[in-house]
Amino acid sequence: MRDGSILLRLVHEAMLQMDIDVNSIYRKCGVTLSLTENKHARLEHHANRVFWQAAEEVTQDPYIGLHVAEYIPLYNGQVLEYLFLSSPSFGEGLKRGISYQRLITDVAQSYLEVNGDQASFVLDTKMGANLSRHFNECSIVGMIKFFKNLTDNKFTPTRIEFIYDEPEDLTDYHRILGCDIRFNQPHNAICFEADVLSMKSVHAEPELLKLHEKVAEEHLARLEQEDSVLEVKKIVGELLENQEVSLDLVADKLNITPRALRSTLTLANTSFNQILS
Repeated sequence: MRDGSILLRLVHEAMLQMDIDVNSIYRKCGVTLSLTENKHARLEHHANRVFWQAAEEVTQDPYIGLHVAEYIPLYNGQVLEYLFLSSPSFGEGLKRGISYQRLITDVAQSYLEVNGDQASFVLDTKMGANLSRHFNECSIVGMIKFFKNLTDNKFTPTRIEFIYDEPEDLTDYHRILGCDIRFNQPHNAICFEADVLSMKSVHAEPELLKLHEKVAEEHLARLEQEDSVLEVKKIVGELLENQEVSLDLVADKLNITPRALRSTLTLANTSFNQILS
C-alpha cells in the first residue's frame, strides 16, 4: 500500500510554517526530502507511519498530526481538484473523487453514505487501528479544508468519527475541528448535512470533465503498471534466495503466461532483464 507524495509535500510545507526541524525528522525516519519535490513519487505507507512516529519524537508533541493539520496548505492544482470543479455539483465531484482516490493513497477505501438529511464521507482503512493517528487526523482536516474551498465554505462537518481510543486531552480537537467528535467508532468518517451535495459547481464544464477523467485514467493506468513491476521485483527477490530466476518461473508465480509478463513490463517501460539486474 502506497501514498502519493503530495500528502508528504503538504505536511512538509505546514511543518516549515511551524518552524519544525523537518530535516531531523527525515534523518530519523529515512525519508528523503526529494520525495516531497517529486509529484509523481509514491511512498510505501510503512514509511509514512515511520515519518509520523519520528515527527512525534522530534517535536515531543503527542498531537503532532492534529497540530500540523491546522497549518496544512490547501490541496489544489491536482487532477482530483479539476474533477471536482468540472463536475455538475459537489456531490458528483465527490463521487468522482472517491473513484480516483487511489491517485492519492491506497490505504483507505472511501465511500459516501446518505441517510435522509445527513451524509457521511467514510474512510474505511485497510489497516484498521494500525493506521497512524497523526496521518489520519492530518488527512481528515486537510479534506475538510478542501471541501470547504470547493463549496465556498458551505461544507461544514457536523460530526467527526475516529476508530481509535479517545485521547486524554480533547481541547485542540474541539478547537480545530469545531464539531461533535466521537471515538471508538467502526470507521473514520466526516459527517455533514446532505443538502451540500446538490450544490452546483460554478466551474462545471462537460468537455473539461471528459478531459480530466481521461487524465485521471492515464494516471491510474501508470500506477497499475508500477504495481506490476513492484510485484515482479518482490517475486524475483524471493526466488533469488533459493534458486535461479527465470521469466517463466516469475510468470508462473503470477499465474500468467511469459508472453503476458513480457508485454506488461514493456508497457511499464522496463524488461525482465532490467529488473533482474
